[in-house]
Amino acid sequence: MSAGFRRGLIDLACRALQSTLPASLQPWAWAVRYEAASIPDPTEALLFTLDSLCGLMPRAIASHLLQLVALLIGEDALFCKGSNSMTIYAMIRRPRTIGVACAIGAVGLGLAYMAITAAPTRYLAINAGALVIGLTMLVLLGRTVAAGRAATGAAIAAMAAALLATALIGARADGAARWVSLGGLAIQPSSILVPLMLVAFSRIRTVLATAGIVAAVAAVALQPDRAMAGILALSLATLAIISRDRNVIVALVASVAGFAATLAQADTLMAAPYVDQILYSSFDIHASAGIAVWGGLALLLIPAIVGWRHDAENRATYAVFGALWLATIVAAALGNYPTPVVGYGGSAIIGYALSLLGLPRAVGVHARAGAQTGYELGAIVPDRHLRVGLV
Repeated sequence: MSAGFRRGLIDLACRALQSTLPASLQPWAWAVRYEAASIPDPTEALLFTLDSLCGLMPRAIASHLLQLVALLIGEDALFCKGSNSMTIYAMIRRPRTIGVACAIGAVGLGLAYMAITAAPTRYLAINAGALVIGLTMLVLLGRTVAAGRAATGAAIAAMAAALLATALIGARADGAARWVSLGGLAIQPSSILVPLMLVAFSRIRTVLATAGIVAAVAAVALQPDRAMAGILALSLATLAIISRDRNVIVALVASVAGFAATLAQADTLMAAPYVDQILYSSFDIHASAGIAVWGGLALLLIPAIVGWRHDAENRATYAVFGALWLATIVAAALGNYPTPVVGYGGSAIIGYALSLLGLPRAVGVHARAGAQTGYELGAIVPDRHLRVGLV
């Protein structure tokens, strides 16, 4: 390891401290940087910096967790202008940004779980690659011009057609046709498309969009995919409770029938390593592996909780978002169904990232302006804050 590379690691560690420590601890970050620069031996300087990083980061993480908990319970008065707390507060006001942070955290915990359990290295690479693909698609689609109601309905119908094609000509395993093979990788289109379809339908409930949801229900029943059918039914039931719309009732009735059809068919798929039943098996390997899995799953629900608390105008959307990911977690706990995001498999990771497209870009003034013009998939204003968060 060259001296220049070691100095680069020192600079990276110092930058991490400076960007993470709260305002009250910022002098410590600068002190570490100056002290490391004054040590002539790069190895000794690196060891000093890493030791300081290990000592200070737990306090920084604890501080940010306390701030996040305060935001969740509505204690906005705890935040002082000019502090790092205000940065987190601003992020909370941007649901997509907090969703990106949760996606990164959940995938990171999933990678930690797989590393602890000695999963094949390519599994870790595939999940990390799926995160990059999903967030890239989120940023690119978020920059598109706002789609009209008819265009959004057409998009939902097109995604439903892709699910029907999967059911009819997709790759089969043990009698189920849920996958499409791309370059040797098995992709599950329903895990990618259904979350986005449901969140979009919570806002755009046209006749065409409803037809698309009904077609998606039929596709899932044909595959058959009991877990996804249950996710559709629970999410639409949640939406029906909040918004008593005729189109929602039609979609709900169809989803209940589709779920019943999957219950009448045998589900013989066996559990796959690092994919199914890991909510319990992870603790058998090591407590830290189990904590990583459960902690990552908990992160998936935070955008819904925060949005429900801070954005009353769009509660139906947050309710559907939370219901669909909670149902996905419950399905993974009850049967041999993929554990979303933290388990091996890129489809759910991409699906989670794309489902963030359905969340409002911002709450407050911008959200009210969006409500006046109509919220659609992909708003006119570029997602600058989202791109900054990714950097």
